[in-house]
Amino acid sequence: MLKLKGGLCGFCAVTLATLGFYSCNNLSNTVMGSQKVDSLVSKIEELIVEKPTLHAKWDSLRDNKLVFHIDSLNPIPIKTQKQKLKDSLRREFDKHPKHIYLTFDDGPLVGSRAIDSIARAKNIKVNAFVVGRHSTMGKYRLRDLNLYIENPLVAVYNHSYTHGFNRLQTFYRDSQKAFDDFKKNEDNIAFNSKVARLPGRNIWIYDEEKKIDIASAEPTADLLFQDGYKIFGWDVEWRLNSLTGVATVPLETVYQRIVNFMNNKSSKEPNNVVFLMHDDMFQTRQGKKLLSDLIDKLIAKGYKFEFMEDYPIKY
Repeated sequence: MLKLKGGLCGFCAVTLATLGFYSCNNLSNTVMGSQKVDSLVSKIEELIVEKPTLHAKWDSLRDNKLVFHIDSLNPIPIKTQKQKLKDSLRREFDKHPKHIYLTFDDGPLVGSRAIDSIARAKNIKVNAFVVGRHSTMGKYRLRDLNLYIENPLVAVYNHSYTHGFNRLQTFYRDSQKAFDDFKKNEDNIAFNSKVARLPGRNIWIYDEEKKIDIASAEPTADLLFQDGYKIFGWDVEWRLNSLTGVATVPLETVYQRIVNFMNNKSSKEPNNVVFLMHDDMFQTRQGKKLLSDLIDKLIAKGYKFEFMEDYPIKY
C-alpha cells in the first residue's frame, strides 16, 4: 500500500507552532507593512532550514501541511504569510536547473524516424512510449522501433502492446488482461527501464505519489506498480493534425505554457515538466519544423532534457 506524503507534517507543525511563539514575542515591535512580513518569512525560512529537501518544503506548503499563526498584536494575514513563503521558495528553485521531459506516445508510427533524427541532430534526450503491435505493421515500423532502441538519446518505455485497440473503456474493464498486455510488450521489446504510461490516461504512481485521473484504470495501474513499474502522466500536452502538420495550439502558446509551468512551479513536481506529444504528429515537413523550432526555444531557455526513468530530479 502506498503511504501518503506527509512524514514531515509533524515537524512542520512544531516548526510553525514555534513560529507562533516568535511572532507574538519577538515580532511585536517590527515595523508595520512589508518589513514586518519579510521578517516573519525570514524566521519561517530559518526554522524550516533543516527540512531535508527544497521539494519537501514546497510539498508541505502546497499540501497545506504548514500551520500558520497570527500575531494578535500585529496581525499578518495567513494568505500573506503563505504567499511570501511561496515566493521565497520559488526564488530558491530558480537557483537550480529546470528539467524538461519530451515524451512521445504510440510509436513506432510514421513520424518516429523524424523524432529519432531530431534527437540526434540536437543531441537531446527524448522519451518514447511505444506500442509493440505497431512494430508488426510493416518493415518500416520495425525499422523505426529499432532506431529508437539503438539510439542512446532515446529512452524506450512501455505503452502497452495493443493500446487496447483504442477501445479503452473495454481495455481497462479487465485489469488483469490489460496488465498482461503490458507484460506482452515487455516480453517483446528491450525497454530501458520499468517505466510505463497508460493509454489515454494521465495517471501517476511513483515513489509515494499517486494521482488517478479516471478510476476505471486504477486497478491496472496498481498491478503495474506492484510489478515494479513507475507510471507517469504529463503536465502539458501538444497536438498537431497528423495529416497536415498544423498545430491545434500554436507553437508560441504551447511554449509559453511550458515556461509558465516552470516559473510558477505548477507542474506535478516543481522544476520538472513532462511534455506529451505523439509520434504521428511529425510525419509532415511542417510538423517536423515545429518540433525542431520548439526544441530550439527550450534549448535557448537553458532547460535540461531528461529521461523519465530519472523523474523527478529533486533538490
